[in-house]
Amino acid sequence: MLVLLIGLAILFLDQLTKEAVRANFVYNESRPVIEGFFNLVYVRNDGAAWNILSGQSIVLILISLGVLVALFVFQKKIVDGKTLNKVLMGLLIGGIAGNLIDRIRFGWVTDFLDFEFGAYHYPSFNVADSAICVVFVVYLITSFFQKKEENEQ
Repeated sequence: MLVLLIGLAILFLDQLTKEAVRANFVYNESRPVIEGFFNLVYVRNDGAAWNILSGQSIVLILISLGVLVALFVFQKKIVDGKTLNKVLMGLLIGGIAGNLIDRIRFGWVTDFLDFEFGAYHYPSFNVADSAICVVFVVYLITSFFQKKEENEQ
């Protein structure tokens, strides 16, 4: 139940924020929030992260559907009864579903969070992308400590 609740919460928040951006911004508009660091923008990404597979919406839709099916099929094994894994699974499912809905509806994903770090301009992203990245980072961190514990035993 926790997986479903978190997944639905991420999906709802993702779609709500993207709709707000599409309704209140002109395409390619940028509004500074913290000058020189953080902007709200309205851009469209027809690829995956960093515009990988740009223009390949059908391929990205099929990949997303395949991953969602695999997550549901192997959910019990992946989650293994652990609360952290349930949270991560919910974040992942909500994030994938959020971007999948955009790809099916529009053929692209709405991105709106835009950060600059000096001369480096990070690619814009959204709530769904954030949820997926949190899963990746937590997985890396927990894997590192788990491996370290196994080596110490």
